[in-house]
Amino acid sequence: MFIWLENTSLALWVSESYYAYPALLSLHIVGLAMVVGLTSMQNLKLLGLFFGLTLAGQSALIKLALAGFCLNLFSGLLLFSSQASYLITSLPFLLKISFIATAMVVSVLIQVRIKSSLSASSSLKALALASLMLWSSAIIAGRLIAYV
Repeated sequence: MFIWLENTSLALWVSESYYAYPALLSLHIVGLAMVVGLTSMQNLKLLGLFFGLTLAGQSALIKLALAGFCLNLFSGLLLFSSQASYLITSLPFLLKISFIATAMVVSVLIQVRIKSSLSASSSLKALALASLMLWSSAIIAGRLIAYV
């Protein structure tokens, strides 16, 4: 199945085009900066930093982080299609996807808890710390794909 995916015209365009892969990789990095940057800012606020920011005021930024995630999903699927049979067996890639999926679940839990109470409880702080660790782990695993 994955070799079939690599042989689609879209995947071949991504892998053979002089501009496609670097452009998609650039979009992927922009999306990553949006998601991780904005969610990290909120997580750090929940952990007691950024006193000037309010959790209520960050709700619009979380929508921007979601847009970044969508950009990452789009660019990531196209990047994956060009190397699917390799990536599906790559431990760092599989760890990256697992960390991202778990981080997104944690992010949803954080948003639900924030909507129900604008104070940072100890369980919300634990989720914020977990979120920071998961996103950091996803970035590290993503970088390791090229080396392992």
